[in-house]
Amino acid sequence: MNSDQLTLTFTALADPTRRQILARLRTSGEATVNEIAAPFAISLQAVSKHLKVLERAGLIARGKDRQLRPSRIQGEAFREAAAFIDDYRQFWDESFDRLGEHLDGA
Repeated sequence: MNSDQLTLTFTALADPTRRQILARLRTSGEATVNEIAAPFAISLQAVSKHLKVLERAGLIARGKDRQLRPSRIQGEAFREAAAFIDDYRQFWDESFDRLGEHLDGA
C-alpha cells in the first residue's frame, strides 16, 4: 500500500461518525444512505460526504441499484492498514521482550 492510500485510510478512520458507519455496515450488511443516516442527528448530505470519504479510502464500495446506491464494507484497505500496524506491534513486542530479559538479568 502506498503512503497516500494509507493516509486516506487512517484519515477516514479518524472520524467517529465514519467508524460508526463502518460498524453498522459490518454488523448489518449493505445499506442505503437513508438506512445509514437513521441513527445519526446529521443531514443526509453530511452522511453522503462521510460515505464519499470512506469510498475514496477503499473502506466501502457503493453499488448502483436504480436510484439507490447501497454501501457495503470492503476488506483490502483494512488488511493493508492492519499489516502496517502489525509491523509496529511486532517491533514493540520484541522491544518489550528484550527489555524484560534485560530487567530479569539485572
